[in-house]
Amino acid sequence: MPSRHIRVTGAPEAPLRAALSALRTELGVPESFPPEALTEAERAAKAPTLPSYDATDIPFFTIDPPTSTDLDQAMHLSRRGTGHRVRYAIADAAAFVVPGSALDAETHRRVTTLYFPDEKVPLHPVLLSEGAASLLPDRARPAVLWTIDLDADGRTVAVDVRRALVRSRAKLDYADVQKRIDDRTAEEPLALLKEVGQARERLEVERGGISLNVPEQEIVERDHTYELNYRAPLPADGWNAQISLLTGMAAADLMLTHGTGVLRTLPAAPDGAVGRLRRTAQALHIDWPHHVSYAQLVRSLDPHRPDHAAFLQECTTLLRGAGYTVFRDGNLPPITTHAAVAAPYAHCTAPLRRLADRYASEICLAAVAGETPPDWVLAALGVLPHEMADGTRRAGTVERACVDIVEAALLKDRVGEVFDGYVVDVDEHQPTLGTVQLESPAIIGRVEDDEQLPLGERLRVRLTQADPGAARVRFAPA
Repeated sequence: MPSRHIRVTGAPEAPLRAALSALRTELGVPESFPPEALTEAERAAKAPTLPSYDATDIPFFTIDPPTSTDLDQAMHLSRRGTGHRVRYAIADAAAFVVPGSALDAETHRRVTTLYFPDEKVPLHPVLLSEGAASLLPDRARPAVLWTIDLDADGRTVAVDVRRALVRSRAKLDYADVQKRIDDRTAEEPLALLKEVGQARERLEVERGGISLNVPEQEIVERDHTYELNYRAPLPADGWNAQISLLTGMAAADLMLTHGTGVLRTLPAAPDGAVGRLRRTAQALHIDWPHHVSYAQLVRSLDPHRPDHAAFLQECTTLLRGAGYTVFRDGNLPPITTHAAVAAPYAHCTAPLRRLADRYASEICLAAVAGETPPDWVLAALGVLPHEMADGTRRAGTVERACVDIVEAALLKDRVGEVFDGYVVDVDEHQPTLGTVQLESPAIIGRVEDDEQLPLGERLRVRLTQADPGAARVRFAPA
């Protein structure tokens, strides 16, 4: 599921990038891997564990941002009667990481790849995540190969999972994919992405799920000031995401059927969180009638519009209650669904960037083979949710701090100016403190008054502080 994506440009010594570097130091983000972990990675890169099944004849392709080199997934789509066959190859991290090794321990310490607006801090050493384990084009790679057969409506009718040697033929980006599909120059395996993606989107609407097409925020430095732009996702972004969702749902079904698994679960959003979003919509002049559901509203938004883009960014707050739920020996947990997916769901398609996915793949491979998951997988299930929760919290802290730094940089030369805003949140224990959403630029910040703040009402505020170094934006009633 999406989070906020922010990208900055500019020289490393620019104030904004200097503040981001200081943030990494403050949070204790690891700068390098331990020598013994790097030694193991170098050894594994030269001699990974290779599968016996050879699927290199299948012309897989990847779809990622142009600069990405940590490629977790490659796909091939084909017709199958009136339906389709989806082949989805996932990088096999377990072919490179030995359980109980120094490298394994370091991945448990890191848990996830951390994304900063100017760089990323990887889960695995770069020589693996962007080299030997990445599904780069024209290179044979070990993978976990999902084969999912769909009927004419896009519903799953059969699933197979096995280890395979694969070779991607092309590294595509979203704009290129969209162009090829739109101008009808895409070959059938790529052209079918639209057909399959739209079928899965229709099923998502039918079951009450919702995908957030969160725009990427780009902060551009010009003449020592910063400007905020949004890159709206293309339809191809959504179709590609549906293939990953399809696989995660298939993984969850396998786990539930065979009685052991690690699910990504999310309870329904509390009324307070939805109420805050309604106030944010009002602040951004987005019409949200009370008879219109959250899912209906999100589907009606245009991510090309700055006000809609800003609102979609705020919608990610409803995903903060997501967690990892493990079960074994047929003892199913009380909650098995993900509210945004509106179905059981598991993370399994990004093992180069997320620790839990390596374990999910092993559980699914064992389920299809009719075997018990490996001992090293079962031994980790007790602590994996806690590790993932800690890693997710760390990633959330990074995301929020980065947003604060970026917004402070955008406003640093406007201290003293007055803005139109809307009070979207008030501290329950200190009602003189709250959060204000500006109409323009679409930024949120803390506001403090001598009296109780008017929750849900318009408020003109004066910017009193915007310090990128302290990651702080503060307002006071004007």
